[in-house]
Amino acid sequence: MTARAWAELLRVSALFTVPGDALAGAAAVGRRPNRSTALAVGASLCLYEAGMALNDWADREEDAVDRPHRPIPSGRITPRAALTAAGALTAAGLALAARAGRPALTVATGLAATVWAYDLRLKHTPAGPAAMAAARGLDLILGATATATATATPTATARATTTKAPAPPARAAVPAALPAAALLTAHTYAVTAVSRHEAQGGSTRAPLAALTAVTALGGAVVRDRPGETKRASAPARLLVTALTGAYLRTAGRPLAHAALNPSPPLTQRAVGGGIRAMIPLQAALAARAGAAGTALAVMGLVPLARSLARKVSPT
Repeated sequence: MTARAWAELLRVSALFTVPGDALAGAAAVGRRPNRSTALAVGASLCLYEAGMALNDWADREEDAVDRPHRPIPSGRITPRAALTAAGALTAAGLALAARAGRPALTVATGLAATVWAYDLRLKHTPAGPAAMAAARGLDLILGATATATATATPTATARATTTKAPAPPARAAVPAALPAAALLTAHTYAVTAVSRHEAQGGSTRAPLAALTAVTALGGAVVRDRPGETKRASAPARLLVTALTGAYLRTAGRPLAHAALNPSPPLTQRAVGGGIRAMIPLQAALAARAGAAGTALAVMGLVPLARSLARKVSPT
């Protein structure tokens, strides 16, 4: 029972949507995942789970009315334990980021501050969706920064002279990752706007707006970027198209159902679909950057997320 309660509190089925942020960030700077990328993934997982625990601690009174089955209002986990877990996971995430280098720690600190500000203050304000979206964008940039910092070390730079392209400096990681981060941020904003109605339902506008945004994002992912049309091979373009199709299918269908019937169950299903859709979106962004192997590895998380979501809700 205790393990089940913690799995619900931490939304463990949504964990599989996290590693793809850092991996897509690594692809955005044109590098293969390395040790620092793994550290960024670990930091992301810790900070994500810290946000989940802190979220339920902050919402414990509201959940006692709307979701009495949740771990804290049902008495299976104490508020003090949830808050302690949030603090410990935040510290662990920052420690892992620090091992990836000072630039990564700087981004992780901003990410942690955004998570805590969202849960404690911004969630129920008009700035809530923007704060949640910013957290996802920073998570991708964390992976990009950590990866680029590792490749900028003297040893890595010396090895890079034997490759076709030298390792980018760490300071160039953020600009390189911004386009991918912007797309992931926009998706997160749309899903978060829908999630604000999942307890009571009744909003047709939010899922319809999110469906429109998801469709536009799919078009932006498959659209050729300037100067890349000639470089992209047919198989690479086909992979991006297939992954984008998986993204549109995963997010679009439940959003359409919620727009037609904005009941709480269908709205919650739309939010869950939007969360799971982050995986094919991350994979499509990696493939778009030319990292086909990374993209396929990210997509390997889909069946795991789907299987666990049947046991523990991601929302």
